[in-house]
Amino acid sequence: MPQAKRLSPVVILLAALLTSAAAVRAQGLGDLEKKVVEKTLPNGLKVLILPRPAAPVVSMATYADVGGVDENQNATGLAHIFEHMAFKGTTTIGTKDYAKEKAAMKKEDEAFAALRAERLRRPRPDPDKVKRLEDALTKAQDEARAFVVPNEMGEIIERAGGHGLNAFTNFDMTVYHYSLPSNRLELWASLEADRFSHPVLREFYKEKDVIMEEKRMGESQPTGRLFTDFMPLAYTASMYRAGVIGYISDLKAITRAEAETWFAKYYGAKNLTAVVVGDVDPATAMPLFEKTLGTIPSGQKPGPVVTQEPAQRAEKRLIMEDPSQPFLLVAYHKGDINDPDSAVYEAISDILAEGRSSWVYKSLVTDKKVALYTGAFTELGQKYPGLFVFFAIPNKGKSNADCENAIYEQIERLKKEPVSAAELQAVKAKEKKKFLAAIDSNMGLAMQLAYAQNLQGDWREAFRWLAKVDKVTSADIQRVARALFVRSNRSVAMIETTAEKPTEQAAK
Repeated sequence: MPQAKRLSPVVILLAALLTSAAAVRAQGLGDLEKKVVEKTLPNGLKVLILPRPAAPVVSMATYADVGGVDENQNATGLAHIFEHMAFKGTTTIGTKDYAKEKAAMKKEDEAFAALRAERLRRPRPDPDKVKRLEDALTKAQDEARAFVVPNEMGEIIERAGGHGLNAFTNFDMTVYHYSLPSNRLELWASLEADRFSHPVLREFYKEKDVIMEEKRMGESQPTGRLFTDFMPLAYTASMYRAGVIGYISDLKAITRAEAETWFAKYYGAKNLTAVVVGDVDPATAMPLFEKTLGTIPSGQKPGPVVTQEPAQRAEKRLIMEDPSQPFLLVAYHKGDINDPDSAVYEAISDILAEGRSSWVYKSLVTDKKVALYTGAFTELGQKYPGLFVFFAIPNKGKSNADCENAIYEQIERLKKEPVSAAELQAVKAKEKKKFLAAIDSNMGLAMQLAYAQNLQGDWREAFRWLAKVDKVTSADIQRVARALFVRSNRSVAMIETTAEKPTEQAAK
């Protein structure tokens, strides 16, 4: 008889994740809320635990309350750099000999400092000297890299059955997350404590090259270039204007020492929230977290961003000529996630631009056929006042102007025509479905708790969203639409198609 195959830890974990997702639907939100256990450790780190023993798996998210909006001129992209750096290891993980590696990285820093100074020299750098200094930096990088054990942290987690190891950065936050079998919770806590207590920014300058290539790839697409230009059109003061990846010139110039200073400011325990959801017993887990996560240096809780975006006084327009397909963005400034009308914004988005039954889609795509596709998004920035953005891709033979005018028609219709009771009820049902889908897993629950704790000041707000949506009235929708969708509050950006430039061969 053939021997039965042994399932890998990853296969077991994936099966457990599917089981836990189904269990969310069987529990009421009130029951889930009552099970959350919270504690602020002596070092200031907030811990949230939600026991759900439906399957032997835990999902963990570590939320750093820092994003692109916290950056300043000359240093854009730092938050995103740390999304990458947190996987590079520590003084004990990712190195063959840290003492020798540290000395090699010092030489690497010295080589970069010399190159940076020459690149920034005015009135102009010496090209020959720049080339020599670039070669010297490459040599120093190679010497430092000889001590690196690539991706050691990731391999440790994978061997333990980890799944979904990843991170993301946006305007408001940086979040590190993955799932493990529940008997490996101590491993996660130890690794998190190590990477936030003893980070090593190894391969720093090489990783910046990777990030700059990421920036170039995004802007190699016409819509990517349009969006890069659109944000500083819509925002004049808020750092939402700069984008999360940062400017190439800043990325080129940022030093490891500057990044270490940034880390010390924003990645202390007082600026972190750790959320664990799944097969976990708070009575045994919390003492474990005190011994591990509790060792992360406290730091200080950085204050909020002081600069506020001023009220827009006039419509702004941007036209980018490009041989690509036309594309349209229409944006209006709106409140942040804590605005009393936040649920109304979402209801308006559902009615006007979400899905094939929405007013804008039906008008532009189904009826008038002026657009191939339309939609809207409202979550570019949430911690501070953000944008309500419509977009449209004109149909063949149609123009951005056709789409723009048709969008305005539906906006004016919303201002004048009350939403029916049936349609409003459908919107509320849609929001409930979206919310339940968002928490339809341990990780989804962990993310929602982390967002609410940091963006709204209380994890309980995650369970109050549906009640807020349920209170939205047709009168609320008209009131907000009339205040929000006015010309002076509008920024419009578009790609207008131009004839392709002749190639060199054609020109000859």
